[in-house]
Amino acid sequence: MPLIEVNEVRKVFETTVRRQGRFGTLASLFRPEKRQVAAVEQISFAIERGESVAYLGPNGAGKSTTIKMLTGILEPSAGSVEVAGLIPHRNRKRSSYQIGVVFGQRSQLLFDLPVKDSYELLRYMYSVSWERYHSNLKEFADILEVEHLMDRPVRTLSLGQRMRCEILAALLHDPDILFLDEPTIGLDVVAKERIRSFIEKINREKGVTLLLTTHDMNDIERLCHRTMIIDKGRLIYDGSLQYIKDNFATERQIRAAFSDVQAARAAALIFHGRPGVAVEIEEQVVRVTYDQQQTDTSELLKLLLDKANPRDLTMQDESVDALISRIYREGLEERPKNRLLAAEGALR
Repeated sequence: MPLIEVNEVRKVFETTVRRQGRFGTLASLFRPEKRQVAAVEQISFAIERGESVAYLGPNGAGKSTTIKMLTGILEPSAGSVEVAGLIPHRNRKRSSYQIGVVFGQRSQLLFDLPVKDSYELLRYMYSVSWERYHSNLKEFADILEVEHLMDRPVRTLSLGQRMRCEILAALLHDPDILFLDEPTIGLDVVAKERIRSFIEKINREKGVTLLLTTHDMNDIERLCHRTMIIDKGRLIYDGSLQYIKDNFATERQIRAAFSDVQAARAAALIFHGRPGVAVEIEEQVVRVTYDQQQTDTSELLKLLLDKANPRDLTMQDESVDALISRIYREGLEERPKNRLLAAEGALR
């Protein structure tokens, strides 16, 4: 039985429409006009115990709303949510013992108190025995390298230090599931690497189920075996990141370096007006971007070698960052949805 099961879930928020002008403000005050906005629209998925899943989408797509329904903060407008055998919004207290949550923009640590005081409060809240508490605290503090921060007030910590302490706090009671909402946002490279290594370790060695929302593609490639993409509140893809790369990473770039700017400009003119090919010039470098499924790579290389004299040639496939950004962008314009849904169906 799946550890997390979401079936045809919908979440609608009611907002007040603000009218313009002096009289419009008065009318809004006495006769407010309401409008319903669907943040999540009939989403269904299941996550098995021990899975590590990335939940992606552009800002405003419904990621955080989904997380809040899974943790019991919000109640679905329609459909059903079950987490570890419980309905989260009806069993918030019991459900909280099964889950750990880290919101990158919000803290569960007490701002003016030492970090250790927040941990002891959490131990009391979750009824964790002293033996288990000290064992977990020592193990996680060693791995996350936060032992020296225990007596410092939370407000004195850097963002990277605070996020490591936040993740430790979410795991003190040994939850089965860890929800991570933008856990590496704003962090430097070193802090990100420490957090990724730790998350990878608890998923592999302790079997903690992970659901991660992030805009950092390195998080996904490093930590997640499965990817779900949400757009405008609807789930448009559910499968592996590798499948996306194999089937949607069609853009490729040829980078040609020349001895001077004039030679680079002359080479760029070779591709002028060629359909499906975009050319950029940056001083002595020409970048030719094209779709591999529409244009033959060998044809473009032959043109460059026959009609220009490049000093250096390199090939680069579309990065995961650029690929996901393109899916977000085109998804908002409704173009690739059928392809994504077809892919999802093929995987099942």
